[in-house]
Amino acid sequence: MGKVLFGPAGNSLSFYEEGFKSSFDTPKWVKERGLDLFEYSFGQGYRMTTETALKLGEEFKKEGIVLSLHAPYFINFANPDEEMFTKSIGYINTGIKFMKSLQADRMVFHPASCGKQTREEAVSLMMNRLKEIMPTFEEELGDKYLCPETMGKVMQIGTYKEIIDLCTISKKLIPTYDFGHINALTQGSLKSADDYKRIFDYSFEKLGEERTKNAHIHFSKIQYGAKGEIRHLTFDDTIYGPYFEDLVNVLIDYDLSCHIICESSGTMAEDSKTMKDIYLKTLANRS
Repeated sequence: MGKVLFGPAGNSLSFYEEGFKSSFDTPKWVKERGLDLFEYSFGQGYRMTTETALKLGEEFKKEGIVLSLHAPYFINFANPDEEMFTKSIGYINTGIKFMKSLQADRMVFHPASCGKQTREEAVSLMMNRLKEIMPTFEEELGDKYLCPETMGKVMQIGTYKEIIDLCTISKKLIPTYDFGHINALTQGSLKSADDYKRIFDYSFEKLGEERTKNAHIHFSKIQYGAKGEIRHLTFDDTIYGPYFEDLVNVLIDYDLSCHIICESSGTMAEDSKTMKDIYLKTLANRS
């Protein structure tokens, strides 16, 4: 039976309310809440020394918390400007170095946006660029993975099919299914287990069993409008969704071993624990 792991993206507000300030306090805090994962964001750039990364990585390892990273938001492999393409390569290369220092096993990144191009032009440029550069990334990655993420806004590249198709380029690419993003982009389409199965079925068809079963997942409720994502919410929301209860049986039916990172607004650890409790209770009831 697959083992699904759960954890927060960043520190909950409660972490700071309890008087903690340092990232070095995070691994023990996460473990004490019965969680398994933590996602460290370099979204605004790499603001950490290698020395700090090595020490922090050891703390996560000591507490048994599996670490993933989020690459800078500036990456855009569909930017026609060659200089900006080179910078995107640099962001990934630097991220791979931090994965090694922090002993993280995967790094999430936002692959591209349309800019002034048509969606077809942007997708084509992104695919060609990544086909060109992935062999170089593969040499550096070793046993680690890059995880392109499904996106929540109309002008961003990252429907679930675009992300799965992108992952066909290399076995070192594992999809990140941000179900809040998918739901926001499609105006609330995730309403039942079958809606999730449709996504995983496409992944099984295109990527095979191993990468589909070990996919990376972001889960949070997200407010959306006509252009997609507006803002992240907490699990207290009853309007926008999506709802983890619709996903949980799919995780069990398909014997998945996904890493599920919660990106709720301020309650990431608490909502992660809610998901883990629902998963374990459902698993016990079905065994």
